[in-house]
Amino acid sequence: MREKILPILQSYPRKRESLIPVLQEVQGMLGYLPEEAVVEIAQFMGVSLSDIYGVASFYAQFRFQRQGQYSVKVCQGTACHVRGGTRIMSEVKQQIDIEPGQTTPDYKYSLERVACFGACALAPVMVVDKTVYGRMTTPQVKKILARY
Repeated sequence: MREKILPILQSYPRKRESLIPVLQEVQGMLGYLPEEAVVEIAQFMGVSLSDIYGVASFYAQFRFQRQGQYSVKVCQGTACHVRGGTRIMSEVKQQIDIEPGQTTPDYKYSLERVACFGACALAPVMVVDKTVYGRMTTPQVKKILARY
């Protein structure tokens, strides 16, 4: 692991202020922050594991578990809820057979519940990776997921 992430570590000063960018780059390379990478980061930067876990667990962007190839996010904000976001989430859960916060056993999909995407005019909204699908209906869920 050290050899894999060493170029990232060496590109930053060994200061606490570098921790977030280092975590972002390592996660960008690996897709998540595995324990062995966190240990290497702590040793290289001279910070404790609890410091790293404290910072990384504070921000929703960081993941400690391997994610699926496709990230599926379903908005549950007020506008989406009123326009059927709960039904969309139920349909997604049924189609990929996992709950929010989980990843399918084949690592194809990860599912997240999101409080708001800020696309209320398109409610209800589902996002797969970076593609936003608005005005969702339950029949559309199966068709969209089949593309992936």
